[in-house]
Amino acid sequence: MLPKPSPKEVDRKGRLAAEAHGVPKQDPEVRRHNFQETYLPFDPETAMKEAERCIQCPGAKCVKACPLHNDIPLALWQLEHGNFEDAAKVFRMTSSMPEVCGRVCPQVLLCEGVCIYIKKGKPPVPVGRLEAFVADYERTHGGFVIEKEPATGHRAAVVGAGPAGITVAEDLAKKGHAVTVFDTWPAPGGVMRYGIPQFKMDHHVVDDKIDYLKALGVEFRFNTTIGKDIGIDELVEQGYETVFLGVGAGVGVEFKVPGADLDGVYSATPFLIRGNVDEEKRPQDLKKPPIVGNRVAVIGGGDTAMDCVRTSVRLGAAEVICVYRRTEVEMPGNERDRQFAKEEGVEFHWLTQPVRLIGDDEGRVAAMECIRMELGEPDDSGRRRPVPIEGSEFTMEVDTVISALGYWPDPLLGEKTQDLATHDWGLITIDEETGATSRRNVFAGGDDVLGPNLVVTAVAQAKVAAKAMHEYLMGLPGKVDA
Repeated sequence: MLPKPSPKEVDRKGRLAAEAHGVPKQDPEVRRHNFQETYLPFDPETAMKEAERCIQCPGAKCVKACPLHNDIPLALWQLEHGNFEDAAKVFRMTSSMPEVCGRVCPQVLLCEGVCIYIKKGKPPVPVGRLEAFVADYERTHGGFVIEKEPATGHRAAVVGAGPAGITVAEDLAKKGHAVTVFDTWPAPGGVMRYGIPQFKMDHHVVDDKIDYLKALGVEFRFNTTIGKDIGIDELVEQGYETVFLGVGAGVGVEFKVPGADLDGVYSATPFLIRGNVDEEKRPQDLKKPPIVGNRVAVIGGGDTAMDCVRTSVRLGAAEVICVYRRTEVEMPGNERDRQFAKEEGVEFHWLTQPVRLIGDDEGRVAAMECIRMELGEPDDSGRRRPVPIEGSEFTMEVDTVISALGYWPDPLLGEKTQDLATHDWGLITIDEETGATSRRNVFAGGDDVLGPNLVVTAVAQAKVAAKAMHEYLMGLPGKVDA
Protein backbone atom coordinates (compact mmCIF):
# COMPACT_ATOMS: atom_id res chain seq x y z
CA MET A 1 0.00 0.00 0.00
CA LEU A 2 1.31 3.44 -0.92
CA PRO A 3 1.86 5.88 1.95
CA LYS A 4 0.03 9.19 2.03
CA PRO A 5 1.43 11.61 -0.53
CA SER A 6 3.60 14.56 0.39
CA PRO A 7 2.42 18.03 -0.74
CA LYS A 8 5.05 18.02 -3.50
CA GLU A 9 3.52 14.89 -5.04
CA VAL A 10 0.15 16.54 -5.71
CA ASP A 11 -0.37 19.14 -8.45
CA ARG A 12 -3.46 20.71 -6.93
CA LYS A 13 -3.90 23.42 -9.56
CA GLY A 14 -3.63 20.88 -12.35
CA ARG A 15 -6.13 18.60 -10.69
CA LEU A 16 -8.63 21.40 -10.12
CA ALA A 17 -8.47 22.19 -13.84
CA ALA A 18 -9.24 18.61 -14.86
CA GLU A 19 -12.69 17.87 -16.26
CA ALA A 20 -15.03 15.53 -14.45
CA HIS A 21 -15.92 12.37 -16.38
CA GLY A 22 -19.24 11.83 -14.61
CA VAL A 23 -20.75 8.66 -13.24
CA PRO A 24 -22.21 6.26 -15.82
CA LYS A 25 -25.88 5.39 -15.43
CA GLN A 26 -28.69 3.80 -17.37
CA ASP A 27 -30.74 5.97 -19.70
CA PRO A 28 -34.07 6.83 -18.02
CA GLU A 29 -36.10 5.30 -20.87
CA VAL A 30 -34.21 2.04 -20.40
CA ARG A 31 -34.02 1.83 -16.63
CA ARG A 32 -37.71 2.61 -16.05
CA HIS A 33 -38.40 -0.85 -17.53
CA ASN A 34 -35.98 -2.83 -15.34
CA PHE A 35 -34.95 -3.27 -11.70
CA GLN A 36 -31.21 -3.21 -12.35
CA GLU A 37 -29.05 -0.64 -10.55
CA THR A 38 -29.47 2.86 -11.95
CA TYR A 39 -25.76 3.55 -11.76
CA LEU A 40 -23.49 1.50 -14.01
CA PRO A 41 -20.04 0.37 -12.84
CA PHE A 42 -17.02 2.52 -13.53
CA ASP A 43 -14.46 1.08 -15.89
CA PRO A 44 -11.02 1.00 -14.19
CA GLU A 45 -9.53 3.78 -16.32
CA THR A 46 -12.35 6.23 -15.61
CA ALA A 47 -12.35 5.35 -11.91
CA MET A 48 -8.64 6.13 -11.71
CA LYS A 49 -9.13 9.45 -13.52
CA GLU A 50 -11.96 10.47 -11.21
CA ALA A 51 -9.89 9.53 -8.15
CA GLU A 52 -7.03 11.64 -9.51
CA ARG A 53 -9.26 14.72 -9.29
CA CYS A 54 -8.94 14.51 -5.49
CA ILE A 55 -6.48 17.27 -4.54
CA GLN A 56 -5.60 15.57 -1.22
CA CYS A 57 -6.84 18.50 0.89
CA PRO A 58 -4.70 18.95 4.03
CA GLY A 59 -7.81 19.50 6.15
CA ALA A 60 -9.73 16.62 4.52
CA LYS A 61 -13.20 17.97 5.22
CA CYS A 62 -14.63 14.89 3.53
CA VAL A 63 -13.18 12.70 6.29
CA LYS A 64 -14.79 14.83 8.98
CA ALA A 65 -18.12 14.85 7.15
CA CYS A 66 -18.22 11.05 7.01
CA PRO A 67 -19.86 9.56 10.14
CA LEU A 68 -17.29 6.73 9.93
CA HIS A 69 -14.39 9.12 9.22
CA ASN A 70 -13.19 7.03 6.30
CA ASP A 71 -9.73 8.09 5.14
CA ILE A 72 -11.07 9.14 1.75
CA PRO A 73 -7.92 10.90 0.44
CA LEU A 74 -5.75 7.84 1.16
CA ALA A 75 -8.28 5.50 -0.45
CA LEU A 76 -8.46 7.66 -3.58
CA TRP A 77 -4.65 7.92 -3.69
CA GLN A 78 -4.48 4.13 -3.81
CA LEU A 79 -7.22 4.03 -6.43
CA GLU A 80 -5.66 6.57 -8.78
CA HIS A 81 -2.49 4.45 -8.80
CA GLY A 82 -4.44 1.31 -9.71
CA ASN A 83 -4.22 -0.24 -6.24
CA PHE A 84 -7.92 -1.12 -6.16
CA GLU A 85 -7.76 -3.73 -3.40
CA ASP A 86 -5.60 -1.49 -1.22
CA ALA A 87 -8.17 1.29 -1.71
CA ALA A 88 -10.89 -1.08 -0.53
CA LYS A 89 -8.79 -2.00 2.50
CA VAL A 90 -8.54 1.67 3.44
CA PHE A 91 -12.33 1.98 3.44
CA ARG A 92 -12.65 -1.27 5.42
CA MET A 93 -10.37 0.09 8.14
CA THR A 94 -13.34 2.14 9.32
CA SER A 95 -16.38 0.76 7.47
CA SER A 96 -17.86 -2.72 7.59
CA MET A 97 -19.76 -2.29 4.32
CA PRO A 98 -18.31 0.16 1.79
CA GLU A 99 -20.08 -1.74 -0.99
CA VAL A 100 -23.38 -0.69 0.61
CA CYS A 101 -22.54 2.82 1.83
CA GLY A 102 -21.01 3.68 -1.53
CA ARG A 103 -24.36 2.93 -3.16
CA VAL A 104 -27.04 4.16 -0.78
CA CYS A 105 -25.61 6.93 1.43
CA PRO A 106 -26.53 10.54 0.52
CA GLN A 107 -22.95 11.57 -0.18
CA VAL A 108 -24.07 15.02 -1.31
CA LEU A 109 -25.05 15.66 2.32
CA LEU A 110 -21.84 14.12 3.66
CA CYS A 111 -18.40 13.70 2.08
CA GLU A 112 -19.20 14.98 -1.41
CA GLY A 113 -21.13 17.93 -0.02
CA VAL A 114 -17.95 19.49 1.41
CA CYS A 115 -15.73 18.71 -1.58
CA ILE A 116 -13.76 21.77 -2.75
CA TYR A 117 -15.16 21.33 -6.26
CA ILE A 118 -18.59 22.40 -5.01
CA LYS A 119 -17.22 25.90 -4.31
CA LYS A 120 -15.67 25.90 -7.77
CA GLY A 121 -19.04 25.19 -9.37
CA LYS A 122 -17.90 21.77 -10.57
CA PRO A 123 -19.10 18.23 -9.83
CA PRO A 124 -17.50 16.86 -6.65
CA VAL A 125 -15.25 13.83 -6.71
CA PRO A 126 -17.81 10.94 -6.79
CA VAL A 127 -16.58 9.40 -3.55
CA GLY A 128 -19.56 7.10 -3.09
CA ARG A 129 -19.39 5.46 -6.50
CA LEU A 130 -15.60 5.12 -6.27
CA GLU A 131 -16.03 3.49 -2.86
CA ALA A 132 -18.50 1.03 -4.36
CA PHE A 133 -16.15 0.41 -7.30
CA VAL A 134 -13.17 -0.64 -5.18
CA ALA A 135 -15.33 -2.67 -2.78
CA ASP A 136 -16.88 -4.53 -5.72
CA TYR A 137 -13.47 -5.07 -7.28
CA GLU A 138 -12.18 -6.58 -4.05
CA ARG A 139 -15.21 -8.85 -3.77
CA THR A 140 -14.97 -10.10 -7.36
CA HIS A 141 -11.18 -10.54 -7.42
CA GLY A 142 -10.55 -13.05 -4.69
CA GLY A 143 -13.23 -11.97 -2.27
CA PHE A 144 -12.90 -11.23 1.41
CA VAL A 145 -10.08 -12.78 3.39
CA ILE A 146 -11.37 -14.80 6.34
CA GLU A 147 -9.26 -13.68 9.27
CA LYS A 148 -10.31 -14.06 12.88
CA GLU A 149 -8.69 -14.37 16.27
CA PRO A 150 -8.73 -17.65 18.23
CA ALA A 151 -12.06 -18.61 19.79
CA THR A 152 -12.68 -17.02 23.18
CA GLY A 153 -15.52 -19.29 24.24
CA HIS A 154 -17.76 -16.28 24.80
CA ARG A 155 -21.19 -15.96 23.15
CA ALA A 156 -23.05 -12.90 21.89
CA ALA A 157 -26.56 -12.48 20.53
CA VAL A 158 -27.37 -9.86 17.91
CA VAL A 159 -30.99 -8.87 17.42
CA GLY A 160 -31.55 -7.61 13.89
CA ALA A 161 -29.73 -8.54 10.68
CA GLY A 162 -29.65 -5.02 9.25
CA PRO A 163 -26.64 -2.69 8.91
CA ALA A 164 -26.07 -2.26 12.65
CA GLY A 165 -26.52 -5.93 13.55
CA ILE A 166 -24.35 -7.18 10.71
CA THR A 167 -21.59 -4.76 11.72
CA VAL A 168 -21.60 -5.94 15.34
CA ALA A 169 -21.69 -9.58 14.27
CA GLU A 170 -18.68 -9.13 11.99
CA ASP A 171 -16.58 -7.22 14.51
CA LEU A 172 -17.27 -9.67 17.35
CA ALA A 173 -16.75 -12.75 15.17
CA LYS A 174 -13.37 -11.41 14.07
CA LYS A 175 -12.43 -11.15 17.74
CA GLY A 176 -13.13 -14.85 18.22
CA HIS A 177 -16.54 -14.67 19.87
CA ALA A 178 -19.42 -16.96 18.90
CA VAL A 179 -22.21 -14.84 17.44
CA THR A 180 -25.83 -15.66 16.65
CA VAL A 181 -28.00 -13.17 14.77
CA PHE A 182 -31.77 -13.26 15.25
CA ASP A 183 -34.09 -11.56 12.77
CA THR A 184 -37.82 -11.30 12.23
CA TRP A 185 -37.57 -11.52 8.42
CA PRO A 186 -37.14 -14.75 6.40
CA ALA A 187 -33.70 -13.62 5.12
CA PRO A 188 -30.90 -11.36 6.37
CA GLY A 189 -30.24 -7.76 5.43
CA GLY A 190 -32.90 -5.80 7.27
CA VAL A 191 -33.54 -2.48 5.55
CA MET A 192 -30.85 -3.31 2.97
CA ARG A 193 -33.10 -6.04 1.58
CA TYR A 194 -36.59 -5.19 2.80
CA GLY A 195 -36.39 -1.42 2.39
CA ILE A 196 -33.87 -0.55 -0.32
CA PRO A 197 -35.02 -1.38 -3.87
CA GLN A 198 -32.77 -3.36 -6.18
CA PHE A 199 -32.46 -0.44 -8.60
CA LYS A 200 -30.54 1.36 -5.85
CA MET A 201 -28.56 -1.66 -4.69
CA ASP A 202 -28.68 -5.16 -6.13
CA HIS A 203 -29.44 -7.55 -3.30
CA HIS A 204 -26.57 -9.83 -4.32
CA VAL A 205 -24.40 -7.29 -2.47
CA VAL A 206 -26.20 -8.28 0.74
CA ASP A 207 -26.00 -11.99 -0.09
CA ASP A 208 -22.24 -11.79 -0.60
CA LYS A 209 -21.83 -10.01 2.74
CA ILE A 210 -23.87 -12.66 4.53
CA ASP A 211 -21.83 -15.45 2.92
CA TYR A 212 -18.72 -13.77 4.31
CA LEU A 213 -20.24 -13.59 7.82
CA LYS A 214 -21.20 -17.24 7.67
CA ALA A 215 -17.63 -18.08 6.68
CA LEU A 216 -16.55 -16.18 9.81
CA GLY A 217 -18.75 -18.52 11.82
CA VAL A 218 -21.74 -16.24 12.41
CA GLU A 219 -25.02 -18.14 12.79
CA PHE A 220 -28.42 -16.79 11.70
CA ARG A 221 -31.92 -17.55 12.97
CA PHE A 222 -34.75 -16.07 10.94
CA ASN A 223 -38.51 -15.63 11.42
CA THR A 224 -37.83 -14.91 15.08
CA THR A 225 -39.04 -11.72 16.74
CA ILE A 226 -37.23 -10.89 19.97
CA GLY A 227 -39.74 -9.58 22.48
CA LYS A 228 -42.49 -11.74 21.00
CA ASP A 229 -41.15 -15.23 20.20
CA ILE A 230 -38.34 -15.03 22.74
CA GLY A 231 -37.26 -12.37 25.22
CA ILE A 232 -33.88 -10.86 26.04
CA ASP A 233 -33.96 -12.56 29.44
CA GLU A 234 -34.35 -15.91 27.70
CA LEU A 235 -31.35 -15.17 25.49
CA VAL A 236 -29.28 -14.57 28.60
CA GLU A 237 -30.60 -17.78 30.14
CA GLN A 238 -29.54 -19.64 26.99
CA GLY A 239 -25.94 -18.60 27.59
CA TYR A 240 -25.57 -15.43 25.55
CA GLU A 241 -23.37 -13.22 27.69
CA THR A 242 -24.09 -9.98 25.86
CA VAL A 243 -26.86 -8.82 23.54
CA PHE A 244 -26.94 -6.15 20.84
CA LEU A 245 -30.25 -4.60 19.78
CA GLY A 246 -30.33 -3.38 16.18
CA VAL A 247 -33.97 -3.77 15.21
CA GLY A 248 -34.27 -0.48 13.34
CA ALA A 249 -37.35 1.75 13.25
CA GLY A 250 -39.70 0.00 10.88
CA VAL A 251 -43.22 0.81 12.06
CA GLY A 252 -44.85 2.83 9.29
CA VAL A 253 -46.77 5.99 10.18
CA GLU A 254 -50.46 5.26 9.76
CA PHE A 255 -52.31 6.91 6.87
CA LYS A 256 -55.33 8.35 8.71
CA VAL A 257 -57.87 9.40 6.13
CA PRO A 258 -61.33 8.00 5.36
CA GLY A 259 -61.04 5.22 2.80
CA ALA A 260 -57.51 4.16 3.77
CA ASP A 261 -58.80 0.58 4.12
CA LEU A 262 -59.89 0.33 0.47
CA ASP A 263 -58.32 -2.22 -1.87
CA GLY A 264 -55.45 -0.74 -3.82
CA VAL A 265 -54.13 1.23 -0.83
CA TYR A 266 -50.69 0.12 0.36
CA SER A 267 -48.26 1.01 3.10
CA ALA A 268 -44.76 1.65 1.79
CA THR A 269 -42.82 -1.24 3.31
CA PRO A 270 -45.18 -4.06 2.26
CA PHE A 271 -45.41 -2.49 -1.20
CA LEU A 272 -41.63 -2.28 -1.60
CA ILE A 273 -41.13 -5.82 -0.34
CA ARG A 274 -43.71 -7.25 -2.72
CA GLY A 275 -42.31 -5.21 -5.60
CA ASN A 276 -38.56 -5.59 -5.05
CA VAL A 277 -37.68 -8.65 -2.96
CA ASP A 278 -37.27 -12.11 -4.49
CA GLU A 279 -40.39 -14.17 -3.80
CA GLU A 280 -38.62 -16.89 -1.80
CA LYS A 281 -37.29 -14.26 0.61
CA ARG A 282 -40.63 -12.55 1.26
CA PRO A 283 -42.81 -13.32 4.30
CA GLN A 284 -45.71 -15.64 3.56
CA ASP A 285 -48.31 -12.85 3.67
CA LEU A 286 -46.38 -10.78 1.13
CA LYS A 287 -45.76 -13.41 -1.52
CA LYS A 288 -48.11 -11.93 -4.12
CA PRO A 289 -46.70 -9.03 -6.15
CA PRO A 290 -48.54 -5.70 -5.81
CA ILE A 291 -51.17 -4.76 -8.35
CA VAL A 292 -50.78 -1.23 -9.67
CA GLY A 293 -53.24 0.40 -12.00
CA ASN A 294 -52.63 3.07 -14.61
CA ARG A 295 -52.50 5.98 -12.15
CA VAL A 296 -50.56 5.69 -8.89
CA ALA A 297 -50.36 8.31 -6.15
CA VAL A 298 -47.60 8.11 -3.53
CA ILE A 299 -48.08 10.19 -0.40
CA GLY A 300 -44.89 11.57 1.18
CA GLY A 301 -41.65 13.33 0.33
CA GLY A 302 -38.79 11.29 1.79
CA ASP A 303 -36.48 8.63 0.40
CA THR A 304 -39.10 5.92 0.89
CA ALA A 305 -41.60 7.89 -1.18
CA MET A 306 -39.04 8.11 -4.00
CA ASP A 307 -38.45 4.36 -3.75
CA CYS A 308 -42.21 3.83 -4.07
CA VAL A 309 -42.72 6.10 -7.08
CA ARG A 310 -39.76 4.59 -8.92
CA THR A 311 -40.94 1.05 -8.11
CA SER A 312 -44.41 1.93 -9.41
CA VAL A 313 -42.90 3.10 -12.70
CA ARG A 314 -41.08 -0.21 -13.07
CA LEU A 315 -44.23 -2.18 -12.28
CA GLY A 316 -45.91 -0.67 -15.31
CA ALA A 317 -47.99 2.26 -14.06
CA ALA A 318 -48.71 4.69 -16.90
CA GLU A 319 -48.79 7.72 -14.60
CA VAL A 320 -47.13 8.10 -11.19
CA ILE A 321 -47.68 11.12 -8.98
CA CYS A 322 -45.90 12.10 -5.76
CA VAL A 323 -48.20 14.09 -3.48
CA TYR A 324 -46.44 16.20 -0.84
CA ARG A 325 -47.92 18.78 1.51
CA ARG A 326 -44.94 21.17 1.44
CA THR A 327 -42.76 22.43 -1.42
CA GLU A 328 -39.72 20.75 -2.93
CA VAL A 329 -37.47 22.94 -0.79
CA GLU A 330 -38.78 21.28 2.37
CA MET A 331 -38.60 17.70 1.07
CA PRO A 332 -36.43 15.61 3.42
CA GLY A 333 -35.32 12.99 0.90
CA ASN A 334 -32.14 12.67 -1.14
CA GLU A 335 -32.17 15.15 -4.04
CA ARG A 336 -30.38 12.60 -6.23
CA ASP A 337 -33.24 10.10 -6.00
CA ARG A 338 -35.79 12.83 -6.59
CA GLN A 339 -33.98 13.80 -9.79
CA PHE A 340 -33.93 10.18 -10.91
CA ALA A 341 -37.69 10.00 -10.34
CA LYS A 342 -38.26 13.11 -12.46
CA GLU A 343 -36.12 11.65 -15.25
CA GLU A 344 -38.26 8.52 -15.15
CA GLY A 345 -41.46 10.49 -15.67
CA VAL A 346 -42.79 10.89 -12.13
CA GLU A 347 -45.00 13.95 -11.58
CA PHE A 348 -44.91 16.00 -8.36
CA HIS A 349 -47.88 17.75 -6.79
CA TRP A 350 -46.49 20.15 -4.19
CA LEU A 351 -48.54 21.81 -1.42
CA THR A 352 -51.18 19.10 -1.68
CA GLN A 353 -52.75 17.11 1.17
CA PRO A 354 -55.05 14.06 0.73
CA VAL A 355 -58.19 14.27 2.88
CA ARG A 356 -60.28 11.33 1.65
CA LEU A 357 -60.07 8.25 -0.56
CA ILE A 358 -63.09 7.31 -2.63
CA GLY A 359 -63.86 3.74 -3.63
CA ASP A 360 -65.76 2.18 -6.53
CA ASP A 361 -68.64 -0.29 -6.27
CA GLU A 362 -66.19 -3.16 -5.76
CA GLY A 363 -64.39 -1.54 -2.82
CA ARG A 364 -61.25 -0.50 -4.70
CA VAL A 365 -59.82 2.98 -4.55
CA ALA A 366 -60.89 5.07 -7.55
CA ALA A 367 -60.25 8.67 -6.56
CA MET A 368 -58.52 10.83 -3.97
CA GLU A 369 -59.90 14.08 -2.62
CA CYS A 370 -57.16 16.60 -1.80
CA ILE A 371 -56.82 20.14 -0.52
CA ARG A 372 -54.26 22.77 -1.50
CA MET A 373 -51.85 23.98 1.17
CA GLU A 374 -49.78 27.10 1.88
CA LEU A 375 -46.78 27.45 4.15
CA GLY A 376 -47.17 29.14 7.50
CA GLU A 377 -44.80 29.60 10.42
CA PRO A 378 -42.01 27.05 11.09
CA ASP A 379 -42.91 24.00 13.18
CA ASP A 380 -40.73 22.03 15.64
CA SER A 381 -38.69 20.60 12.76
CA GLY A 382 -37.76 24.09 11.56
CA ARG A 383 -39.75 23.69 8.35
CA ARG A 384 -42.67 25.99 7.60
CA ARG A 385 -45.94 24.40 8.64
CA PRO A 386 -48.38 23.52 5.84
CA VAL A 387 -51.78 25.19 6.30
CA PRO A 388 -54.93 24.18 4.35
CA ILE A 389 -56.38 26.75 1.95
CA GLU A 390 -60.11 26.93 2.58
CA GLY A 391 -62.24 26.07 -0.42
CA SER A 392 -59.36 24.61 -2.49
CA GLU A 393 -60.51 21.00 -2.44
CA PHE A 394 -60.24 18.97 -5.63
CA THR A 395 -60.41 15.32 -6.67
CA MET A 396 -57.97 13.27 -8.76
CA GLU A 397 -58.58 9.83 -10.23
CA VAL A 398 -56.26 7.11 -8.93
CA ASP A 399 -56.03 3.32 -9.20
CA THR A 400 -53.43 2.80 -6.48
CA VAL A 401 -52.39 4.83 -3.42
CA ILE A 402 -49.18 4.21 -1.47
CA SER A 403 -48.60 5.78 1.93
CA ALA A 404 -44.94 6.69 2.61
CA LEU A 405 -45.28 9.03 5.56
CA GLY A 406 -42.26 7.94 7.58
CA TYR A 407 -41.49 5.50 10.37
CA TRP A 408 -41.67 5.14 14.12
CA PRO A 409 -39.54 2.94 16.37
CA ASP A 410 -41.06 -0.38 17.39
CA PRO A 411 -41.96 -0.09 21.10
CA LEU A 412 -42.12 -3.89 21.51
CA LEU A 413 -38.67 -4.42 23.03
CA GLY A 414 -39.11 -1.59 25.51
CA GLU A 415 -42.53 -2.86 26.54
CA LYS A 416 -41.44 -6.50 26.88
CA THR A 417 -37.98 -6.04 28.42
CA GLN A 418 -37.73 -5.21 32.09
CA ASP A 419 -35.50 -2.23 32.97
CA LEU A 420 -34.78 -1.32 29.33
CA ALA A 421 -35.04 2.47 29.23
CA THR A 422 -36.70 4.00 26.15
CA HIS A 423 -37.91 7.44 25.13
CA ASP A 424 -39.89 9.16 22.37
CA TRP A 425 -42.32 6.38 21.44
CA GLY A 426 -39.85 3.54 21.86
CA LEU A 427 -36.34 4.72 20.94
CA ILE A 428 -33.78 2.92 23.11
CA THR A 429 -31.71 5.05 25.48
CA ILE A 430 -27.96 4.42 25.30
CA ASP A 431 -24.64 5.74 26.54
CA GLU A 432 -23.31 7.32 23.34
CA GLU A 433 -19.71 6.53 24.30
CA THR A 434 -20.30 2.78 24.52
CA GLY A 435 -23.74 1.95 23.12
CA ALA A 436 -24.70 0.49 26.53
CA THR A 437 -28.39 0.48 27.44
CA SER A 438 -29.84 0.65 30.93
CA ARG A 439 -29.65 -3.17 31.06
CA ARG A 440 -26.29 -4.61 32.07
CA ASN A 441 -24.64 -6.50 29.15
CA VAL A 442 -27.25 -5.19 26.64
CA PHE A 443 -26.17 -2.70 23.96
CA ALA A 444 -27.96 -0.99 21.07
CA GLY A 445 -27.37 1.15 17.99
CA GLY A 446 -28.81 2.27 14.67
CA ASP A 447 -32.34 3.37 13.90
CA ASP A 448 -33.82 1.90 17.10
CA VAL A 449 -31.68 4.52 18.90
CA LEU A 450 -31.55 7.35 16.36
CA GLY A 451 -34.90 6.99 14.65
CA PRO A 452 -35.02 6.60 10.84
CA ASN A 453 -31.53 7.54 9.70
CA LEU A 454 -28.73 6.39 7.39
CA VAL A 455 -26.92 3.10 6.87
CA VAL A 456 -23.62 4.83 7.62
CA THR A 457 -24.81 6.22 10.97
CA ALA A 458 -26.08 2.78 11.96
CA VAL A 459 -22.69 1.28 11.11
CA ALA A 460 -20.88 4.01 13.07
CA GLN A 461 -22.95 3.40 16.22
CA ALA A 462 -22.63 -0.35 15.84
CA LYS A 463 -18.85 -0.21 15.71
CA VAL A 464 -18.81 1.74 18.99
CA ALA A 465 -21.07 -0.86 20.59
CA ALA A 466 -19.06 -3.80 19.22
CA LYS A 467 -15.87 -2.43 20.77
CA ALA A 468 -17.57 -2.03 24.15
CA MET A 469 -19.15 -5.50 23.92
CA HIS A 470 -15.76 -7.07 23.19
CA GLU A 471 -14.25 -5.32 26.20
CA TYR A 472 -17.17 -6.48 28.33
CA LEU A 473 -16.76 -10.09 27.22
CA MET A 474 -13.02 -10.09 27.75
CA GLY A 475 -13.62 -8.84 31.27
CA LEU A 476 -15.65 -11.93 32.12
CA PRO A 477 -14.06 -15.09 33.52
CA GLY A 478 -12.07 -16.90 30.82
CA LYS A 479 -13.48 -19.90 29.02
CA VAL A 480 -12.07 -22.86 27.19
CA ASP A 481 -11.89 -22.29 23.43
CA ALA A 482 -15.22 -23.17 21.84
